[in-house]
Amino acid sequence: MKIQEDIRSGIYKLIWSYMLDYENTKNPFQERTEPIAKWRSYAAEDMGEEREVIELAIRISHEGIRKFDSLHIACAIKAHADYFLTTDDGILKRAARVQGIRITDPIGFIKEVMA
Repeated sequence: MKIQEDIRSGIYKLIWSYMLDYENTKNPFQERTEPIAKWRSYAAEDMGEEREVIELAIRISHEGIRKFDSLHIACAIKAHADYFLTTDDGILKRAARVQGIRITDPIGFIKEVMA
């Protein structure tokens, strides 16, 4: 909740991507899709599908990260994000292998930026 509050107040910038739109439309629970979609209005940047993103995602997927997750991370890197926040254990286990961005969970992020 702290991170969300800080995004709304402009302390942190949220990067949105076409992958977030895609995954959100695949969610069968309407009560979840609407609140997620509203976050797009807070995004500082909205990454679309680009050849460079796809090529980067392919390289990231060679590090053992699933294809869709690789596309999310590639969008963040292309947008020059400093952090990619996730609660996905599979991504977090392989995070050190991905160059160009700091991957962590929300609690780790708060601890890191508050230090």
